[in-house]
Amino acid sequence: MKVGQLDSSVTVAGTASGNKPSGTAAAGRGAAEPSAKVEISSAGSMLSDASVDGSFDSEKVTRIANAIREGRFTINAEAIADKLLVNARELMGPARHN
Repeated sequence: MKVGQLDSSVTVAGTASGNKPSGTAAAGRGAAEPSAKVEISSAGSMLSDASVDGSFDSEKVTRIANAIREGRFTINAEAIADKLLVNARELMGPARHN
């Protein structure tokens, strides 16, 4: 990327005192146009919708944290693997046969 000469007439107020610039200098020059368009896939939308239900069970978190501290927490790897496979199949959609 090439950089041309600096315009010494442009100053940002407040930088000497450690304050952040207010953005008025950039606003005066015009905002940059977006360089990319972003779209969320249907799978991404499903994941986003599922994780924003607002539910949080703090008592369950406390129970699990206590079980971990006390060495009573066990992990069922087979159940986790099964659920991961089911979720992957759902996200991939129906199988295509050629």
